[in-house]
Amino acid sequence: MLKDKIRALAQQNKSETIGIRRHLHAHPELSFLEFETVAFVEEKLRSFGIDKIEKKANTGLVALIEGKNPGNKTVALRGDMDALPIIEQNEVSYKSTKPGIMHACGHDVHTASLLGAAKILHEIRDGFEGTVKLIFQPGEELIPGGASLMIKDKALENPKPSGIIGQHVMPLIPVGKVGFRKGMYMASADELYITVKGKGGHGAMPETLIDPVLIASHMIVALQQVISRNASPKIPSVLSFGRVEALGATNIIPNEVKIQGTFRTLNEEWRAKAHQHMVQIAKGIAEGMGGEVDFEVRKGYPFLKNAEELTTRAQDAAVDYLGQENVVDLDIWMAAEDFSYYTQEIDGCFYRLGTRNEAKGIISGVHTPTFDIDEDALEIGAGLMAYIAVNELRYE
Repeated sequence: MLKDKIRALAQQNKSETIGIRRHLHAHPELSFLEFETVAFVEEKLRSFGIDKIEKKANTGLVALIEGKNPGNKTVALRGDMDALPIIEQNEVSYKSTKPGIMHACGHDVHTASLLGAAKILHEIRDGFEGTVKLIFQPGEELIPGGASLMIKDKALENPKPSGIIGQHVMPLIPVGKVGFRKGMYMASADELYITVKGKGGHGAMPETLIDPVLIASHMIVALQQVISRNASPKIPSVLSFGRVEALGATNIIPNEVKIQGTFRTLNEEWRAKAHQHMVQIAKGIAEGMGGEVDFEVRKGYPFLKNAEELTTRAQDAAVDYLGQENVVDLDIWMAAEDFSYYTQEIDGCFYRLGTRNEAKGIISGVHTPTFDIDEDALEIGAGLMAYIAVNELRYE
């Protein structure tokens, strides 16, 4: 039975998959600079006997594993490869060797899992019909997103997949479990860059100034009305400001204040309207108080929607592979993912791999300097991806 063979191979290859993940973790690379990583991935694929490999988007690649009747159907599996500008605080043998760079979002796990799945799929290629396309992409962490560049470089063509599967670590879910959600799942994400301009001077003479600090303060508070009074309560929306820079002093009012924030939602029509509202409110406040404002909305990733039928089949496959008790339902998640670009082109399913183990102290969230995983998750990560792929190839 193919399922049992995949399980056996995932277990047999577990130590190698862990070794791959540890190598990647110790040698992280930032977005769009994954030159060593992609070379390592290609070397591993070729060592498995996979030679249909094509470079894409400078530091990405696509590989094909062909079963019987390869033109019958194609399904894609995706893994991202970039790391984050974070100083790692874990004291482990595979700690980052590159100061200030760390795999703090689990992309080392995603790449290792996809390589593990690739090895399994190549070994069982006589047992399934169709083609599995492996997409190793750069730059998930940085706008414009490596997925968008891979699509522009025709990663979803020749052959075109009927659907794409993505997997992401989830430190809120215990190791041994996975999570799925059909339909709307993750938010769009836009970056906001605001410069409030006034007239600085001595803090003891406010009547001679146009205070950009005061204007910026009113602006931050007023912009929250975009969520509380303009957004439908039925549409999840988040507006947060994480950086305010006013380079004055106790008695010095600066000429300008810089503000940076993020806007996220799950509705594209409302997203566009919200951009207009924010700019209008900011300009109105600045002009009404005698100042000026430059307001840049840097559009990021679109919302992520999991295709109903594909996700149902993938979830059913997970239940079959892991048991009902190890497959959980997910809620909406307001973080963003450039996997969403793929779902704008073809059906997609983006699910979560549990990595938490409280007994081992593995509880840190992603994007933190102490993030790590229970490496038992890698056996599931590789095996389940392979099983979902061959299961999906059975459907017309």
